[in-house]
Amino acid sequence: MKHLTPLDADAYLRAQPRALFVDVRMEIEYLYVGHPPGVVHVPWYEYPEMQAHPERFVEQVRREAGGDSSRPVVLICRSGKRTVDAGLALEAAGFVDVVNVVHGFEGELDEHFQRGRLNGWRHDGLPWEQL
Repeated sequence: MKHLTPLDADAYLRAQPRALFVDVRMEIEYLYVGHPPGVVHVPWYEYPEMQAHPERFVEQVRREAGGDSSRPVVLICRSGKRTVDAGLALEAAGFVDVVNVVHGFEGELDEHFQRGRLNGWRHDGLPWEQL
């Protein structure tokens, strides 16, 4: 698994038009916090269960990738943590080019336990939209 900063992931996505960009956050995060334009939403886990189902996740990503496990897959979540587990599940299922967006969409917590002030997709000024 590759680990790229948001700026590097954005450049990678522009250079790899075949890449599948997947947001693994819960639906409420995806809709109300915001997401990069064109990203496909496939949650790693969902409320209220909050339990990952790796097989289901892999199958949904495989479907989005058109069954092509050689297609590059770029994963983003809130802070870059869920995507590690999701990426490992994809690699175990045979995906060969998996990218984790470190710091995710909102970034790491600062000293005041707030996100979006240190790093992340939005912090870095990359395009995003919300409901």
